[in-house]
Amino acid sequence: MNERAGTLAQKSDLIDVEALIRAYYDLKPDVSVTAQRVVFGTSGHRGSSLNTAFNENHILATTQAIVEYRTGQGITGPLFIGADTHALSKPATTTALEVLVGNNVRVLVDEFDDYVPTPALSHAILAYNRAGHDDQADGIVVTPSHNPPMDGGFKYNPPHGGPADSDATSWIANRANEIIADEMRAVRMAEPSAVETYDFRSAYVDDLENIIDMKAIKASGIRIGADPLGGASVNYWAAIRDRYDLNLTVVNPHVDPTWAFMTLDWDGKIRMDPSSPSAMASVLAHKDDFDILTGNDADADRHGIVTPDAGLMNPNHFLAVAIEYLYSHRDGWRTDAAIGKTLVSSTMIDRVAGFLGRELWEVPVGFKWFVPGLIDGSVAFGGEESAGASFVRFDGTVWTTDKDGILLALLASEIVAVTGKSPSVRYAELAEHFGAPAYERIDAVATPAQKSALGKLDGAAITATELAGDKIIGALSHAPGNGAAISGVKVFTEYAWFAARPSGTEDVYKIYAESFKGKEHLKQVQIEAKAIVDAAIS
Repeated sequence: MNERAGTLAQKSDLIDVEALIRAYYDLKPDVSVTAQRVVFGTSGHRGSSLNTAFNENHILATTQAIVEYRTGQGITGPLFIGADTHALSKPATTTALEVLVGNNVRVLVDEFDDYVPTPALSHAILAYNRAGHDDQADGIVVTPSHNPPMDGGFKYNPPHGGPADSDATSWIANRANEIIADEMRAVRMAEPSAVETYDFRSAYVDDLENIIDMKAIKASGIRIGADPLGGASVNYWAAIRDRYDLNLTVVNPHVDPTWAFMTLDWDGKIRMDPSSPSAMASVLAHKDDFDILTGNDADADRHGIVTPDAGLMNPNHFLAVAIEYLYSHRDGWRTDAAIGKTLVSSTMIDRVAGFLGRELWEVPVGFKWFVPGLIDGSVAFGGEESAGASFVRFDGTVWTTDKDGILLALLASEIVAVTGKSPSVRYAELAEHFGAPAYERIDAVATPAQKSALGKLDGAAITATELAGDKIIGALSHAPGNGAAISGVKVFTEYAWFAARPSGTEDVYKIYAESFKGKEHLKQVQIEAKAIVDAAIS
């Protein structure tokens, strides 16, 4: 924990926006250098122009690759494009438009030249593709999500509206790197003038009454605070307030690409993570001013829930509360609709699912795994421990297939309005009934070779029989919900579990762990987890 974590950013912490944008155009990547290649993680290609990791040539080549990919897939409909408030998002959007127009792709940009949250873009793709057109739409979101101000991000969403799967992203990244290596000869460009517009904001906001009980929220008169953290949801919250006549205050309506108003995250960096107490410190100062207070990250695909009685909720806690509430208050959902969770999310969700009599659908890390179930309604809720989730409409039909932080923040208000209890009080009730687990994620140092070994590790390679004094009853390398590889291992007992996965960006592996025996037992689980994993990958 950095000694300045949770304190207001100082001038020395801020980026030089002009230098960042200048580097975007001036620095040319060399794809023979690993750090300068186009690499798609779970949420697209990310990096800083200052490190020659997110520059004009990256976006030119990646957009051309997306054009070629969609052509190969027979995708001939419009491409929706939107961006968040990061400094690199605007130049990257302009670059992408030059290539899309140069390739005669029908492009739709925001009607009001507004920022576009990730869920609003997913909503737009799905709305078009449900409308019975002869063609299909897809989209691009220009965002590095909650990453620091110096970063840029570029994400492709195919016609299903959610994050592209690894087959698509691998093809796009490989083709983009080929184009860069060939000195950009394949790129076709034109002035980005021939574009159409789309009212992302109204389409999304007007539809909220079909998934959230807005009438109950209004009737309750509860005081709602919403902090966009300088992100793309800023004008959406004002529109939601006005459209549904809510007692809602946009706590901080300011947009600043340096994020000078942010408090520093745990490591001393500016990071717009609404699930981090350090990053949310300035928001937490207002917790007693509202009945419910929420935050979103820069592209609004994550949520942070603040209550007067408990402050910032652990994301796992709110997911459990959301699931218990929704599956008890949505009569239009399929009676066999499963509960989706990533396998590093809290076991409290498992216990809630058992209590509700619902199937638990446990998948690897990555929201893309929930997409098919959300589309056909077989999974009515999908959530990740990193404060990302979405669910289906009142009638059980798909809403978004990407994470929706605005939606989950509004759900917190619905819970207060309908039950008269804060989400944190409702979690305390769950903990009293099921037990109160201690949960934490830590990092362990690992060489690239060890990370590679962990990513390929088979659960059968775990030879330990006990974990923190309890018998090991399972060791998984594939998710039980869909059988997909988890790129690591999960080990569990009756009272605790840990999961280990290699980091995609640092020489560490992540240990997620939880114990229903308390914090001291959790510490022992973490110590033994590291020993078990190190023995298996050394």
